Amino acid sequence: MYFFLIGNSARLQSRISFGNWSLMLNLVPLSSLLQLLSYLSGKMFTFPQQTSTTEVRFTTQRQDMRAVTVCLRSFTDLKREHSLFSLALPTGANGFLIIKSAQSDAFDIWVREQHVKIEAQDFKLNMWQSICATWDASSGLIQLWLNGKPSSKKYTSSGHSINGPMIIVLGQDQDSYGGGFDTKQSFQSFVGMMEDVHMWDYTLSPCEIQGYMDEHYYPEGNVLNWNSVEFQSVGRVLIEEKLRACN
Repeated sequence: MYFFLIGNSARLQSRISFGNWSLMLNLVPLSSLLQLLSYLSGKMFTFPQQTSTTEVRFTTQRQDMRAVTVCLRSFTDLKREHSLFSLALPTGANGFLIIKSAQSDAFDIWVREQHVKIEAQDFKLNMWQSICATWDASSGLIQLWLNGKPSSKKYTSSGHSINGPMIIVLGQDQDSYGGGFDTKQSFQSFVGMMEDVHMWDYTLSPCEIQGYMDEHYYPEGNVLNWNSVEFQSVGRVLIEEKLRACN
């Protein structure tokens, strides 16, 4: 079974054989296909333009987390501020948010509506960046890892978990629960490629984070797992093969 393009659409097909004869059956249109695809290993999302209407939305049954690790890889030429990961709750849009600041060496991270700035990060344009952010409710400490290098730990919010039905979005910054994308906010939209998005309900060890950075061994996310995840895409988002150097 496979899918193919017809103009600007795609259809899933299945081949049924009868001796020397075969029959091709069209099964579902692209709009349904994008909701069926769940195996993203070896794939990446491409966000090719600045817009307030393009997003990828993940679903999870998890509703209570006393710790978080989010890891992803991004590739962009954006010098402006842009959203990398947005988790919103009914009680607040900034449940767990990773923003690349317009300041070339800084990130802004939000947990439960509390904000910290992580500085002195060697972020490069037009290169793959491996990014991990960790937070623990017991200590309230956040740490950012960029291409294998950890930041100084900073305090943001402690004592309470990230609690409630979660909406997780790539490509946009949620200004309200599951929405708030408008033309004036499109300056925060992501343009580029993104892959290997994982999320855990605990803080990964430094060795596990280094394994992710090196694309070596690391535990797959137990909240979001890139290799088996339910998602929906809206707008012009492409699913493509990962970019890798030729041997």
